[in-house]
Amino acid sequence: MSHLRIPAISLLLISLLLGACVSTEAPAATTQAPAATAAATAEQVTVVKIGSPLPLTGSLAATGVASRDAELFAADIINGDYPDLNLPLAAGEGLPNLGGAKLEIVFGDHQMDPEKGASETERLITEEHIVAVVGAYASAVSATSSQVTERYGIPFVNGQSTSTALHTRGFKWYFRTTPHDGMFSEAIFKFLQDMRDTKGADITTVATIFENTQYGSGSSRSQNDLAAQYGFEVVANIPYPSGTADMTAEVQSLKAANPDVVLPSSYVADAILMVRTFEQLDFQPQAIVAQGVGFTEASFLETVGAQGDYILSREVFAADLAEKKPIIKTVSDMFQERYGHKMEGATARSFTAVLVLADAINRAGSTDPEAIRQALLATDIPGDQLIMPWPGVKFDPATGQNIAGSGIVVQAQEGQYHTVWPFDLATRDVVWPFPAWGDR
Repeated sequence: MSHLRIPAISLLLISLLLGACVSTEAPAATTQAPAATAAATAEQVTVVKIGSPLPLTGSLAATGVASRDAELFAADIINGDYPDLNLPLAAGEGLPNLGGAKLEIVFGDHQMDPEKGASETERLITEEHIVAVVGAYASAVSATSSQVTERYGIPFVNGQSTSTALHTRGFKWYFRTTPHDGMFSEAIFKFLQDMRDTKGADITTVATIFENTQYGSGSSRSQNDLAAQYGFEVVANIPYPSGTADMTAEVQSLKAANPDVVLPSSYVADAILMVRTFEQLDFQPQAIVAQGVGFTEASFLETVGAQGDYILSREVFAADLAEKKPIIKTVSDMFQERYGHKMEGATARSFTAVLVLADAINRAGSTDPEAIRQALLATDIPGDQLIMPWPGVKFDPATGQNIAGSGIVVQAQEGQYHTVWPFDLATRDVVWPFPAWGDR
């Protein structure tokens, strides 16, 4: 739908005459976005635009493109008619409380640059006139992008970024569907505790190795905070530059510390390099338990092959849970047939964030950002309407964090990740300890 450009003083009169209204003046840094000045009714809207800054080029382009596919897939389900899918807004076409308006996603490319993420988010608000934001994958970029949405008064539903710092800033417009690294780290330590207490694993020491941006540094801090609580000693914390070309020194330091379990927090290129360096230097801990992200992207196992087998990771999504939740297989098969690659943790989280945001826009019955924010605060989506193994989506009104999110632990076996914890959800028994590199 084309937007009419009108001065703010004539807004009411023209909207009554023409049945459509949008402010055109680019907002000052302390004002709300254009869409906020005119709440559209069902009779006035045919398209609702949301924005998504993602890494569509650069080192994580494959991740960004996969996330874009997942967001477009969610929009297709909303805009089409899929009555057999028990997902929000799947039955019927478009947003019913906005007269069947279709959801459109406008993308920006932040190239993993936080400053670029901020400028792309501002462009989406001021030039594309989006009413809300999803994205932006990397925590460091979500931090700057959400500063922009906070300044303009635009809701940001963050589906992928997991830094614990993001939801503790007192922001009014920030919401996050995924569990954060504090929640994920607790899942990891509960898993280690269960391995020790119920499986007899002899685990006393752990070490963290992490990329040095907001995601990795925050993950390591969370793990250090929880280690003592669960009775584990941290023998090393080893940062490395994100996107490094050599990890020899870092892995040698890990080997010297000799932890029972290594806890990496890495994006995919770093994860690939790390595992190859582990094998080259014959570093053999009892287990590698990753903080997801790079270790669970589809390209990781495709690239490292047998080197990736037996690595463990926290996760939010696993295709094998379809044995207990059939909608996972239905949606995953549809996604793979359409886009040619599997749905995994990052894409499943992108998909879910768009559905949650669209559900709030529909319940708001308006494109006014404040109305959407209030609807997000009232969100209460049950777990049976999600592809995630969560009890649901319900936001803490003080922080915007989904308090119903939870993590699982998966292990790569025969080139695929399988759920191994919680034990009552497991589809495979965990292989422990980590087999020697020469035995695979």
